Amino acid sequence: MAGNFWASSHYQQWVIDRQDLCRERQHDMKHLTEEEYQKVMILFANVIQALGEHLKFRQQVIATATVYFKRFYARNSLKCIDPWLMAPTCAFLASKVEEYGVISNTRLITTCQNIVKNKFGHAFNGEYPYRIQHVMECEFYLLEMMDCCLIMYHPYRPLTKFCADIGSEMELLPVAWRMVNDSLRTDIPLLYPPYLIALACLHLASIVKQKDIKTWCAELSVDNDKVMEITKTMVSLYEMWKTYDEKKEIQPILAKMPKPSPSRPPSETPTMQDANSQQQQQQQQQSQQLPSGGV
Repeated sequence: MAGNFWASSHYQQWVIDRQDLCRERQHDMKHLTEEEYQKVMILFANVIQALGEHLKFRQQVIATATVYFKRFYARNSLKCIDPWLMAPTCAFLASKVEEYGVISNTRLITTCQNIVKNKFGHAFNGEYPYRIQHVMECEFYLLEMMDCCLIMYHPYRPLTKFCADIGSEMELLPVAWRMVNDSLRTDIPLLYPPYLIALACLHLASIVKQKDIKTWCAELSVDNDKVMEITKTMVSLYEMWKTYDEKKEIQPILAKMPKPSPSRPPSETPTMQDANSQQQQQQQQQSQQLPSGGV
């Protein structure tokens, strides 16, 4: 594990250029607009949040799971693996990486079934189809795709330090903290270092609370253009939320979303031994059906 962010795999491999992100999403953009894609990501961020809250995760575990989810689909189309399976898989992996503790397999799946049925029935019709063997197999694909780069740096720690430095832990920290949580509904965690995200959320919080922190900000040596990019993205998110009704709008979007091809899950794929056995049985049946020759 890297001792600091700049030496970590998070910085060296997983702060992605926006153009690269757009290029990777070209296939999905043939089916969805940019706003529709964002609404799909918001839905599954909400699914992971609800799952984490029911399992009593700390917010950092939920944040890690959400970024794992975003990382996978930053490199893969939505049709590669069903997001309804990837969401609990990311939560399952994040709970181990963040040392939350062992989650009962039964509890994970039961919780997921209940949440999908009771909280996201507007987005998912029918019974939740996946079981723990699917989650465990999906976890291998997730680990392989991330190249086992599992350590995550989040904005919460720098945000706490910034607020302490300003002397506004009570006033600004709660508002900025919620904004960091909201940033998980965007591409921001894939595009920017955590300390810049913390600064942008702190800047927005100071506007909301009408607290002047310009003097403090002027002493910082940071890329203010990137801070403003993050701020604009957050403002766009809040503008969209003013008119967005997920319960009414998400079903048509999910209907357009590219989906995995209908086939058996990999865990149910026949092995080579099964295939050979099946081939032998077919040959025996064919030989029995051949007419016997006369003498």
